[in-house]
Amino acid sequence: MQTIKVGISACLLGDEVRFDGGHKRSAFCTDELGRHVEFVKLCPEVGIGMPVPRPTIRLEQRDNGVRAIVPKTGEDVTQRLEDFAARAQGHLAQISGYVLCAKSPSCGMERVKLYNPENGHARKEATGIFAAQLQQRYPALPLEEDGRLNDPMLRENFVMRVFVYAAWQGLPEPISKADLLAFHTSLKLLLLAHNQQVYRDLGRQVAQQQDMTAAFLKSYIETVMAALAQPATRANHTNVLQHIQGYFKAALSEDQRAELTEAILAYRQGIEPLLVPLTLLRHYLREFPNEYLAGQRYLNPYPKDLKLRYGL
Repeated sequence: MQTIKVGISACLLGDEVRFDGGHKRSAFCTDELGRHVEFVKLCPEVGIGMPVPRPTIRLEQRDNGVRAIVPKTGEDVTQRLEDFAARAQGHLAQISGYVLCAKSPSCGMERVKLYNPENGHARKEATGIFAAQLQQRYPALPLEEDGRLNDPMLRENFVMRVFVYAAWQGLPEPISKADLLAFHTSLKLLLLAHNQQVYRDLGRQVAQQQDMTAAFLKSYIETVMAALAQPATRANHTNVLQHIQGYFKAALSEDQRAELTEAILAYRQGIEPLLVPLTLLRHYLREFPNEYLAGQRYLNPYPKDLKLRYGL
């Protein structure tokens, strides 16, 4: 079985490596996600040789761009953080996602304070130096912050993307047309739920592409991951649920069809969570097997014990 590796800010696993000597342990990561993935932990600030505890770093807008500055000494540690990201590539080559520490000038993914050194005023509009390097070096890699993982929809979306990306990384190399077709087929309903235009466009591209060039494969997976990062709406989920329902139309009794229709509409109206119609559909799939549906990641995108669709 493939071991799924996920990068993570070390403080989120409880390591006391923050500037004040503390940590920001994430219970979801340590107690739940950690049952299914192997974490690769890093602390960029410790990685560049800074002590614990240490003077704070802040991001400042300078003439030469956004810089990571130690206000106490005036030292610019931007290049050291970028060099650390380059050195860390060996550790990060096989990771399928990364959980970053929010608000950090090194690891924050978004809305990190960016200071004007002239007046000390700050705007929440920057990305941490190390996080920005991750985005540039691994554009398809699922990234998320610890604070955003408290949102049920964002949590589910991140974990789903991690498992999809891990499946992509697990494809045999070189990737053949048959391998790509099988992978893409498994994602059809997920893509339909998240971005209908990409669902249609990628279907045509995959069907027409004969040469599995590195450029095409890179473009393909980056497009897939960007599409899946867009939240799936209730309307799109409903469309997919009704699409799946059609496969059982001839097999179900009138009462069963009515029950399934009612469950889907109750989800559409916000009365029931997504799990309710999905549970019915999975039950009917066991009773009336269908090879195409059985291979769809939409129905089982990650381990059930993570209980991520309970609140959707």
